Amino acid sequence: MDTLIIIDMQNAWVHGPTPRYEKERVIARIRHAADYTRAHGGQVIFVRHVNDDALAGSAGWEVIPELPFTPGDVFVDKSACDAFADTGLLTHLKITGAKTLILCGLPTELCMDSTIRAAASHGFDVIALADAHTTADRSHLRAEKIIEHHNWVWASISTPFNSRIMVRTTQEVFGG
Repeated sequence: MDTLIIIDMQNAWVHGPTPRYEKERVIARIRHAADYTRAHGGQVIFVRHVNDDALAGSAGWEVIPELPFTPGDVFVDKSACDAFADTGLLTHLKITGAKTLILCGLPTELCMDSTIRAAASHGFDVIALADAHTTADRSHLRAEKIIEHHNWVWASISTPFNSRIMVRTTQEVFGG
């Protein structure tokens, strides 16, 4: 079963004061990926980051309204960049028999990167949606270059023998 993991697409980060690169396009691609995954029997997991800017239960912690969820969707709360760290994500994925994880969300260089690498280390095949993750401009590098760089890193990185990381566009994976 394919599993779509949507990372940190929460009000505090997406609609907060820091502009996100190609925000509307990224949201549309993630919504398409979620709709397709559900329609084809896969599971959708929303990962939410919890900290002082997004306290559990607050408006900032909530997943953005543009990405509606259904009763079968799963929620995982985390306090570190790696969605596997001190969460039940790995146990859930093993119970459900997940083999391939498709990741999208934000921020590219922090939570996306940490979770992609951890997923491969846990033996999963990973598809990073090249056009469905975003970040903000940083003092030393523009968002567009951060995204370009990480897509290259994920496509080039060595993984354990029982896993791989592939970088594909949303259209390549889900059509449309």
